Amino acid sequence: MRFDFRKPAYLFFTSMFAARLADQFLLFVVPLVVYQTTQSVSLSGLAYAAETLPRVLFYPVCGVLSDRYSPLRLMQLSQIGRAVICVLGLIGFALFGGLGWVVGISAICGLLTTQGFMAREVLLPQIFASARFEKIQSVSQSVNQASIVLGPLLAATLFAISNWQTVVVVAAVLFAIAELSMMIWRHFNQTPIAATDENPSWIAPFKTAFSHLISLPGLKRVIALTASVNLVFGITLATSAAMVTGLHGQSEEHYALLQTVGAAFTIIVLMLVGASRLSVGRIGLISFAGVFVGGVLTAISPDYWLYMVGFAVVLGFDGMFNIYIRTVRQKIIPARDYGKTTGVIILFNNMTQPIAGLLVGLTGSLAQTSWLILVLSLVMLVSGVVLSLPRFNVRAAE
Repeated sequence: MRFDFRKPAYLFFTSMFAARLADQFLLFVVPLVVYQTTQSVSLSGLAYAAETLPRVLFYPVCGVLSDRYSPLRLMQLSQIGRAVICVLGLIGFALFGGLGWVVGISAICGLLTTQGFMAREVLLPQIFASARFEKIQSVSQSVNQASIVLGPLLAATLFAISNWQTVVVVAAVLFAIAELSMMIWRHFNQTPIAATDENPSWIAPFKTAFSHLISLPGLKRVIALTASVNLVFGITLATSAAMVTGLHGQSEEHYALLQTVGAAFTIIVLMLVGASRLSVGRIGLISFAGVFVGGVLTAISPDYWLYMVGFAVVLGFDGMFNIYIRTVRQKIIPARDYGKTTGVIILFNNMTQPIAGLLVGLTGSLAQTSWLILVLSLVMLVSGVVLSLPRFNVRAAE
């Protein structure tokens, strides 16, 4: 797919990049500040759960809102809201102090990030209706990963020369830049953007979404596969700060390097997927296997460098798996119900991420955490095999 840069498509992705970069600042600082302050892997895992659980639970509501109201307006509210929350959280910390403010800023901004994500998912097919959706998702994921490459490096630099409050200030500025880019893009963009569902009921959308979830062929299997992948992805993110700075005894700069290498590898994987002619099924199979291998490597790694390889593999192939699930969802779900149905699906997909954080909270040491990562990787493998058996049996019968 080629973007015509005479049209302001680049402004749309600039807005996305700035907002995602700010999100990465907040995601970087929370587990690091919590672990450095408490020296507890359990509290670090619980902080990750507190950060991710609200945004996961909010997905169905965001999905309904994205169908009912203009997705463009919702994206704008999301970006402005996150900037305001950062400022208000810093004021609260200055007045009252306490570690809860940094977690609270990230958790509330996470809710607004969820709304922005869902609105963008509904918006992309409308803006790029004539393009292959796999290509659009590849570009979108590449922009996302580019922000992940720069986010940890910039956040670590700011954290090293200042404090976490400075990181949050810069995040607020980036959210404002994202909104400014979106405003300029909307001024030039002539594509009609509208809500797809004007039903005022709050019950009907959820009935429709659950009906699709139960009746549409292949949807339940994709949800279960994604949930198992997110077990490994979630525990990898929840434990990375503690594993790097605790178990492997490295510095904050090494933690930032870990995040950057993982994101850079993800960009490479996404570029290869975008340039390849792999079928959607093969993308799913290869990425699923890659996440499993990466999870095992992070669990058994005796040093930081092998852990980095495993971490990068998990992130890279998780990004590839995202292309698979989003492409499958877009093909299966009716366009008029895409937001509400996707919101409910993502709730089930992502619930395993905060669950992974809660499981980390139950561990007593970093050694136990390594075993937990290995066990969850094996659970993912068994789930994938069990969920794939019916398809293999059907093919054999044919």
